[in-house]
Amino acid sequence: MRKPLPTPTVPAPGQGKRGESGHLAYLLRQASLAWRARMDEALAEFAVTPPQFAAMTMIDAYPGLSSADLARLSLLTPATIAAIVANLKRAGLATARPHPVHGRILQLAPTAKGKALLTRCKLRVYALEAELTRELSKDEEQTVRRWLARLAGGPEA
Repeated sequence: MRKPLPTPTVPAPGQGKRGESGHLAYLLRQASLAWRARMDEALAEFAVTPPQFAAMTMIDAYPGLSSADLARLSLLTPATIAAIVANLKRAGLATARPHPVHGRILQLAPTAKGKALLTRCKLRVYALEAELTRELSKDEEQTVRRWLARLAGGPEA
């Protein structure tokens, strides 16, 4: 009879290689997934997903975007954006009007109902962000924001 192999101990998030001694890219991914789960929970009451929230935020910030623009800004695939936009329009949260020059391009804008829902969602997300930065000074928070923005901008940023 064989002796059973020892089962390795898997560290909890924030411990071992899942903590400060871990690979930075892994830590970013782990933090991103944890943040996504918290966003899912915070927005569930409104039946809004984090990708829908991202799309609604960008439509509100930049009215007149096309779906292609929205996909790039919200870091989602064109197919995902097509589904989100269709659902937002069906729910009366966004409108799509033909571009005045390029009739095949549809420009997106939030409706009053969409703006109201987004405001409620933002209150939840802002509360989460305040919790996220609670232990940071304003200077530390700005350093983290600057670093993340540089990472997102790519090597030339």
